Amino acid sequence: MAEQQGKPLMEGTPPPTAPQRGDVVPGSVVKGEPVPPSPHTTPILPGMGNKGTQVTPTSPRGRLFGHQRTPSMEFKELTKKDAQISLAQEMEKLARTSNMAEKEMMEKNFEGFQRLFSKFINETGPSVHWDKIERLPKDAIKNYNDLPSISDKAQVKELLNQLVVIKLNGGLGTSMGCSGPKSVIPVRNDLTFLDLTVQQIEYLNKTYDADVPLVLMNSFNTDEETMKIIRKYSGFKVTIRTFNQSRFPRINKESLMPIAKSCRPEDDMEAWYPPGHGDFYQSFSNSGLLDEFIQMGKKVCFISNIDNLGATVDLNILGQCVTEGNDFIMEVTEKTRADVKGGTLINYGGKLRLLEVAQVPKEHEEDFKSVKKFNVFNTNNLWMKLETVQQNVQEGTLDMEIIVNPKSLDNGLNVYQLETAVGAAMKCFDNAVGINVPRARFLPVKKTSDLLLVMSNLYSLDHGSLIMSPKRMFPSTPLVKLGDNHFKKVNAFLGRFGSIPDMLELDHITVSGDVTFGRGVSLRGTVIIIANHGDRIDIPAGAILENKIVSGNLRILDH
Repeated sequence: MAEQQGKPLMEGTPPPTAPQRGDVVPGSVVKGEPVPPSPHTTPILPGMGNKGTQVTPTSPRGRLFGHQRTPSMEFKELTKKDAQISLAQEMEKLARTSNMAEKEMMEKNFEGFQRLFSKFINETGPSVHWDKIERLPKDAIKNYNDLPSISDKAQVKELLNQLVVIKLNGGLGTSMGCSGPKSVIPVRNDLTFLDLTVQQIEYLNKTYDADVPLVLMNSFNTDEETMKIIRKYSGFKVTIRTFNQSRFPRINKESLMPIAKSCRPEDDMEAWYPPGHGDFYQSFSNSGLLDEFIQMGKKVCFISNIDNLGATVDLNILGQCVTEGNDFIMEVTEKTRADVKGGTLINYGGKLRLLEVAQVPKEHEEDFKSVKKFNVFNTNNLWMKLETVQQNVQEGTLDMEIIVNPKSLDNGLNVYQLETAVGAAMKCFDNAVGINVPRARFLPVKKTSDLLLVMSNLYSLDHGSLIMSPKRMFPSTPLVKLGDNHFKKVNAFLGRFGSIPDMLELDHITVSGDVTFGRGVSLRGTVIIIANHGDRIDIPAGAILENKIVSGNLRILDH
């Protein structure tokens, strides 16, 4: 999945430092006077909009909530109410700073944020009670190999003409040491994620005389540069459309109020964030593209992260979505030890839904990570009926767990980002199903260790799609671990290889420290190379390392 930081909130569980717990705080101050703690005094906490007003069970404001409530219950309810009132006031101030051209879209963004904030403040209790998880029905997850194969060219054209491909393109390449959108990092033969995606769709359109549009969901971080880059595809047989996901304000961890002072992101870029890919539904609708594609006769959208090089259009899954009437299909694949924290599918309340590790009670975390009990995980390759998406947005029935993502800004300020994940809406769709797909459909590039795999001779390129080499003896990819200090950034990583090693027979490689590779190196079995601090290891050109541990100091110098 596009990558989510932080932990989902247990459907409204108050954040650890959010000031609505009702704990008595000794030494609270009202109008400069200390107030000793007492069972009849409710504390005043900063930033909650109560302006120094005390609330007691017998005060006029206390009586609004009923005589039977405890002071603690009243305080929690009142602070929640005040937080929402204060937020609305702050958002109104921010809205007044937007220019006329952006005003309508900003108002829609702010409405979405206030809905998210209200859910964050008000809902309580865990989103999933472990003892209520039921066994998955037999047909809840279909096997990819059991899907009917579609090869008739006319039928394929008819299916493709109902499809819209959507790539989540909101992320930056900063984690890999690159500036700008992650989608423009070269990953193979100097081709970027975006180049490969365009090649794939153009090939389909040319081969079947079809019209599959490519839609990019950008963020305010990636939009401007992406719009410049896509001009180079104007001569290709693929229509490219874009829309922006929402721009939400980061909130102060203590006061829970927005830290932004104006709507102009250039005034303070750190005050804003794109709220996760769960924002797809509302933003796609707000852009007008959802209605437009439905009017054009499009039926299905295929959504995936742009950095998942395995997420190509699959005709068999498309056929399943169109002919079997599935409103929502989630591609899952077999868990390995590297995937134990990945979200999985459960049957809960008669609905198929996504369960993330952060929703799991601590005492059941080992059960969740068990590859026997939960043997598949979500790839974030999703197929949806457009009309059902439209209906859910219009009726306001989308319900996604909140991900509370704590951040520390450059100036030391601690903030929250409230986010949602696109797959979490699965439970809101009827006729939802999982499909257990081959591992080849999950090939994300999150780190340079992933980049090493996709640049190697393990794969070849076929019209923008990466194909595993038939010379590889087994279908799984090697486990690659590269040390962050010397390999984390793309340019530094590339500078350490004379050429990408032969990895066809590799099971596992760990590299740590100051290590370089000459041209034509071959890695086989398990290889561990450790250069300790102050040492350097140069693997010579043409070296064959098979089941070897290399450590110490090895310098190869030109004579």
